[in-house]
Amino acid sequence: MTIATRRIKSSFTAGELAPELFGRADLRAFENGARRLRNVVIQPTGGVARRPGLVHVATLPGAARLMPFEFNTEQTYLLALSDARLQVFLGDAEVASLAAPWTAAMLPQLSYTQSADTLLLFHPEMPPQRLTRSSHTAWTITPFAFSRMPFHAFRPDIALTPSGTSGMITLTASAPLFQPGHVATHMRLKGRRIQVFTVLDALTATAHCDELLEDVLPTNDWQESAFSGVRGQPVCAGFHQDRLVLGGSRDLPNRLWLSRTGDLGDFDSGSGLDDEGIEFALVSDQVNAIRAVFSGRHLQVLTSGAEWMVTGDPLTPSSIQLNRQTRIGSAVERQVPPVDVDGATLFVARSGRGVHEFAYTDVADAYQANDLALVARHLVQTPVSMAYDQTARLLHVVMADRGVATLTLYRVEQVTAWTRLETQGAFRAVAETEGRVYALVERFGTHRLERFDAAAGLDAALTGIAALPQDNWSGLGHLEGRQVGVLADGAPRAAETVVDGAIPVDPPAATVQAGLPFRHVIEPLPMALGGASGAAAAPLRLVSATFRILATPALEVDLGRGVQPVPFRRLDTALLDAAPSPFTGDIALRALGWRRDAMAPLWRIEGETPLPMTLLSVTTDMRITS
Repeated sequence: MTIATRRIKSSFTAGELAPELFGRADLRAFENGARRLRNVVIQPTGGVARRPGLVHVATLPGAARLMPFEFNTEQTYLLALSDARLQVFLGDAEVASLAAPWTAAMLPQLSYTQSADTLLLFHPEMPPQRLTRSSHTAWTITPFAFSRMPFHAFRPDIALTPSGTSGMITLTASAPLFQPGHVATHMRLKGRRIQVFTVLDALTATAHCDELLEDVLPTNDWQESAFSGVRGQPVCAGFHQDRLVLGGSRDLPNRLWLSRTGDLGDFDSGSGLDDEGIEFALVSDQVNAIRAVFSGRHLQVLTSGAEWMVTGDPLTPSSIQLNRQTRIGSAVERQVPPVDVDGATLFVARSGRGVHEFAYTDVADAYQANDLALVARHLVQTPVSMAYDQTARLLHVVMADRGVATLTLYRVEQVTAWTRLETQGAFRAVAETEGRVYALVERFGTHRLERFDAAAGLDAALTGIAALPQDNWSGLGHLEGRQVGVLADGAPRAAETVVDGAIPVDPPAATVQAGLPFRHVIEPLPMALGGASGAAAAPLRLVSATFRILATPALEVDLGRGVQPVPFRRLDTALLDAAPSPFTGDIALRALGWRRDAMAPLWRIEGETPLPMTLLSVTTDMRITS
């Protein structure tokens, strides 16, 4: 008996599903999911669109970290931090470049926070740095100045004996203590401040008394600066309730320091007054090395083993409360700063296999940490960078395997859809500034700064405009010797090879875009596993497929006989004299042949024509024997 059936797929809002779920036809995600989504993004209405191309901005000196810097609503900069170098970009133009105190090895663990016109940079082996802007082209990097440093008793078992009570003195330790990194470190003996001047050996150092010491008797009542070349520097920081919050250090990984209210450099806890500094440790039954602090509804502390909530309105030494909320843990191999999406904090799990949404629920009066990558685990593998495009509502997560997992997230509409973006080369980092998403891409042995642009259909692309048609277009030195795709006056042309930074265009054109092609792929889930008439293993014949598209000039489809252009317009490698007109409507295609492989997709959209493509729905007519 032959059964005729029709299936309409009108939504892809579950995104690409992991292969482990191909046997779960009972999941609601099957109705809205896909088997493969490459170089496309999911629209909140359910459709799928070819991703924007990448515009070439600059070639960087090497591996880098990308950070946004928002001076005001009209002046938003992109910072590229590389080995001993900081480059500042405004739009697509480099406006400043200056020497920096970090090395390439420090880049993965660099963290930052911003307040007004000042950006603070942190690394456990580098004193905190302050980046300030005077004008578009005038930037400075200086060490962050603590007006009053926090102190800690690292070795209460060791006694110190001063040789005097004022001026230059000699400190003698009862056990090996001093290291070369102690030079210039501040200490307190019985509450009185001194500063180490020289280190003579492990037991002896000279120091200058900033305050008159009480006596010259041996004492275990002493502390040294919480941050130094010996004890390490702050790991991360954030601003909350007009305080600078420092999270963790190398030797005090689970400790938090909050500055005095309104004075970002004063961390002295004093006598515990409401506006004075606050210091406390996260003490629990597991490791809690602090990885990030985030100011949201409450002060959120993300550690290597759990997520915490710090409450107090306002935060004072007497009102502060600390509660552990969830036990996910954040990445420790590198700093991947969390991002805010509609009031929820998104962070990368320590396992490297999840992106969690740390959100407060009024019903439970607590935070929950749902895994947004639960049904797309194969796409989230060791994230190394993350940025959220609020304009397009896309979360881009760069993976260690060179690709980008992109999430379309609309919580109220229940849209959580992952796709994967790939390019010729390797994505290394992303950053977002005012709706402009930049990517660090490693291509052909060099690192390039590129920007996603909806007007670009190619990667590493440049667009040229001339008053009169030209037959030779230059300026492509960054693609020297590479075969590039070409759009001339909006029409695809045959591929050309860049020679001496230029390509020929025949016939001449007044507008040319050239860059590296990328291929988009859309494949549905195995139809038989969706429960079609209960005949999962029966022979199946696809009779026809109707594709509803929106403003799409080019479409290539595989219905079992290889990828072929659709008949609504000419699409081949031959020269097109004019830009193709976008088509909106239904394209019905016939198919031939019976299929016994239940895992094979019934259809596939695949192509690299550098033109827009938006798929709204697919209707399949099939016959199944039983």
